[in-house]
Amino acid sequence: MEIRRLIEKDAESYKKLRLEALQDTPEAFSSSYEDEVNYPLKRTVDRLTQDHIYTYGALTDNDTLAGTVTLIHETKPKIRHRSSIVAMYVSPDHRKKGIGKALVTKAIDQARENSHLEQIYLAVTSKNEPAKKLYTSLGFETYGVEKRALNVNGVFYDDELMVLML
Repeated sequence: MEIRRLIEKDAESYKKLRLEALQDTPEAFSSSYEDEVNYPLKRTVDRLTQDHIYTYGALTDNDTLAGTVTLIHETKPKIRHRSSIVAMYVSPDHRKKGIGKALVTKAIDQARENSHLEQIYLAVTSKNEPAKKLYTSLGFETYGVEKRALNVNGVFYDDELMVLML
């Protein structure tokens, strides 16, 4: 398994996995499959090539993209000490193999390379116990709960808000 930053040539496989994620666990993402299915590939390329956005992928031995995570550095002067982890997903066939931990660890390591960064934020669906356990094991702490953060087909989901102080 190789963990590396995704680049322009990875856009098609990233978009495919992103759409899978939006269908597989719609309660974990603020975007929906319907939002993103018709996005042009250029939009994905743009996301993968911005200087302040780091999207990492876990690639299997046969170069299949098994999981992704994105770290976004804030760019405004008053909040540039912060980053956020978003779009974390591991395909069901590859879960329980340490891929999620490797991806989030890579994002944390990237954040630590930036001398301005002091904290990383993320939101996780309150009922997603495996994800919460992963984040807690890496040092994230819950600092709040956003009630009814998402409405997926009439079902409301709370988000736990977590932070890691670097």
